[in-house]
Amino acid sequence: MDLTQGLTGVGGRDSLAVMQLAQEIRRRLKTILPQVLAVGVIGYFGYHGVQGERGLLAYLQLSQDLAEAEAVADAVAHERRELEARTDRLRGASLDPDLLEERARVLLNYGYAGETVVLLRPEMEQN
Repeated sequence: MDLTQGLTGVGGRDSLAVMQLAQEIRRRLKTILPQVLAVGVIGYFGYHGVQGERGLLAYLQLSQDLAEAEAVADAVAHERRELEARTDRLRGASLDPDLLEERARVLLNYGYAGETVVLLRPEMEQN
């Protein structure tokens, strides 16, 4: 029994129609397949270009992280400059008497006569 006869149940003209249909399907697939593959490849690279590990969204997140890190670095550099200026005033030739007195009073717990000293608990000092 021929395969085309099994499909149509009748030999002859119907088997010719089935073969023509199969050829038509193959012909159309040959013209459509490259286009479908191209759309798939473009879709794949487009998706990964936006959502991927090194895509557009990851780039935007890294840019934001970089801006935050630069802001923190600027704040730390500013604090460092302030501390360096303060320590420079404690050095020999340019000793600031007011700063020296302030530090001595804090470290040694000294005060002037008649001053009222208010001691704070550690958790209150942070606020």
